[in-house]
Amino acid sequence: MLRLLKFLAKIIIGFIALSLFLVVLFKFVPVPVTATMLLDDNGYTKDWEPLSEIDRDLVRAAIAAEDGKFCSHDGFDSEAIAQAIKQNREGGRIRGGSTITQQTAKNVFLWQDGGYVRKGFEAWFAFLIEKIWGKRRIMEVYLNVAETGIGTYGVEAGAERYFQKSAADLSPSEAARMIVALPLPKKRSVVNPTGWLRRHGNTVAARIGVVRRDALDACVYE
Repeated sequence: MLRLLKFLAKIIIGFIALSLFLVVLFKFVPVPVTATMLLDDNGYTKDWEPLSEIDRDLVRAAIAAEDGKFCSHDGFDSEAIAQAIKQNREGGRIRGGSTITQQTAKNVFLWQDGGYVRKGFEAWFAFLIEKIWGKRRIMEVYLNVAETGIGTYGVEAGAERYFQKSAADLSPSEAARMIVALPLPKKRSVVNPTGWLRRHGNTVAARIGVVRRDALDACVYE
């Protein structure tokens, strides 16, 4: 039993040390590849861009669509999590309560499936990147590793694929359409959305103005 405890202690200490090393490393170095990219049957195309070269409306669209409290929470939105749990218990369309911080932690350090086990690791990495990276770096990494289409990762590669232009030059409607496709980029159309997706894109495009007016993206640019 003592040997087992020592072995488990070594594993835990090793995991903590490795996770701290990776988080500190990626605070300064672009993320070269993720598990999602490596496991993509379509291969992957990516193009890392610093946040200074990404249109601010993409940041605003991400906050409007994915995480309106991005600048005010510490990585976890307890109200959104509680609402998601309640809705999932009541049945219907399963929804999550993940913040942009949690999504970034998952996309960079973990895998897409895994249930509560993965969620536990996700919470650990979300805590670390909030404390070590800060909001600006979290947003920068999020926009650079998110899957934006079939075999396409990052908003720069997505902008070039769908609009034949840089992520620095998107219109508010183009930024909104790209962001609303992020949850299901292999199934949602960015160029010619229809029905609910088109309406949702229009709603997010309008909310970009709210984010701008209320400075909900201030933590990214302070």
